Amino acid sequence: MVYGWLHARLKEGAEKIPIHFDPFAMPRPSPLVFLLLLFFSLTALSPAVFSPAGAHEIRPAIVTADFQSGGEYTIELSGNLEALLAGIGSQHDDTDDSPLAQTYNELRRLSSEALTARVEAFLPRFLDGVDIRFDDVRSQPRLDRVQAPTVGDPDLARTTTLILKGQTPPGAPLFTWRYNPAFGDSVLRVRRADDGKMAAFWLKNGERSPPVPVTGAPPPSTMNTALRYIGVGFAHILPLGLDHVLFVLGLFLLSTRLRPLIIQVTNFTIAHTITLGFSMAGVFSLPATLVEPLIALSIVFVALENWFTDRLTPWRPYIVFGFGLIHGLGFAGVLQELGLEPSEFVLSLVSFNIGVELGQLAVILAAYALVGFWFGRKSWYRPAVVRPASALIALVGLFWFVERLI
Repeated sequence: MVYGWLHARLKEGAEKIPIHFDPFAMPRPSPLVFLLLLFFSLTALSPAVFSPAGAHEIRPAIVTADFQSGGEYTIELSGNLEALLAGIGSQHDDTDDSPLAQTYNELRRLSSEALTARVEAFLPRFLDGVDIRFDDVRSQPRLDRVQAPTVGDPDLARTTTLILKGQTPPGAPLFTWRYNPAFGDSVLRVRRADDGKMAAFWLKNGERSPPVPVTGAPPPSTMNTALRYIGVGFAHILPLGLDHVLFVLGLFLLSTRLRPLIIQVTNFTIAHTITLGFSMAGVFSLPATLVEPLIALSIVFVALENWFTDRLTPWRPYIVFGFGLIHGLGFAGVLQELGLEPSEFVLSLVSFNIGVELGQLAVILAAYALVGFWFGRKSWYRPAVVRPASALIALVGLFWFVERLI
């Protein structure tokens, strides 16, 4: 019933906007248009798009440093250790892109006992790549235990946890963390000993964390916290959020006029802010197995509607708002990995949203500067750019929907 109504409305919109497309009479587009189409084609055909997620995706290690008042620290590191053992780091978005993919797949079939043994044998090299410092003096932790799960769903990466322990120097030292760039990226969470407050950092390419006082000193400034979460929000769009980028490009392609874009982006922003806040506050959430296919479906819908109409339909703002609610639940997964300190909840949430909006704005401005400004008013813009680009975006979204659903 809903499908029949939607099909009728789309058909009605298409009939009101007759398009007469003669490919032989069409003016020859600029080479820049062909570059745009080539960009979409390469995106659609790249392994980063069409390779299965989950088991093959390279995710940052989640590192939680906990400082006890008795002078001991515990570091819990959780991540895809099979990729680390195989030597596959953040230089690859997907393990299948690496020449060591076969080694990785063999490691994934090991029992928890066999994987634990491999991790323990790798320990000297691993500890050499973990640089823990107090007041710029390196500390050498010891392995307390390995928590390797049994072989589970082959479509999901196995998360193994290492527990490291060591001694905190007396006084009020400053703690820093650095992860060997060959091991990949890391998300560091530091819980202070005196008040239990937590600071979080997303560290890339072997970047060293800012100094964090473990006790007896004030936490990071409000400005530093805000800038940190703005950076995380921006990075979740560019370069990490290809699905969100394609959705925003779908909004941009509807029309070169400013008003439809403002209406859509405003609805999308309000919606994802609502569900992001509710999810992080523990009021409402949905499993990723449902959220991720719906995000892909939102890309398909927006792209397909671009094919049928070149103006803002009465129902599109509501549809975009609904999909914005879904995207907000997807954004929440990133913040849940970082872990929000209750005292910084509002600041972190607002800063992350600002970063997301800056990332979306960057996508829109880049698309407008490269294509919309130069060709948006050309007679051939819609048949030569909007429709082919929308078709490719829809195909990518459809693939993601099926792959994530399965």
